[in-house]
Amino acid sequence: MELTVIRKTKTEKSSIGELLINGVFECYTLEDKERSPKEKKVFGQTAIPKGRYEVIINFSNNFQTYLPLLLKVPNFEGVRIHPGNTNADTLGCILVGSGIGNNLITNSRKAFNALFKKMQAVAKKEKIFITIK
Repeated sequence: MELTVIRKTKTEKSSIGELLINGVFECYTLEDKERSPKEKKVFGQTAIPKGRYEVIINFSNNFQTYLPLLLKVPNFEGVRIHPGNTNADTLGCILVGSGIGNNLITNSRKAFNALFKKMQAVAKKEKIFITIK
C-alpha cells in the first residue's frame, strides 16, 4: 500500500494536506508547521521531513492502542498517524480528518477509523509506505 501526503496549506502553526491511498484521495492531514530543509525537527513544533517512510502498525504505549508508526524518520522517533484536530494534538505526528478549517481538521476519529481499517486489511500481506511531499 502506498500512502501519499501532499502538503497544500502552510501557515506559521500548521501544514494541512491531502492523504492519498494508491493515488486516490482518502482524507485530509494536519501536521505541525513545515520547516526549511536546513532546520532540525523540533519535537511537537515542526513537521517531519519530506520523504518516503515505511509504516508499521504496532502498540503505542502513549495512546494504549494499536496505531500506524512511521519508521526511520530522521532525528525523531514515535511519529504516528492518529486522530486529532489541531496542531496542539500532533506532537510531530500526522493527524487525519474529513474536513478542514483554519489550522484544524474535523471528523478526525471517523476519518482515522476508515483509514486504519484499510491499513489493517493489507498490513499482514504487504508493506505500507508513506511519501510526504
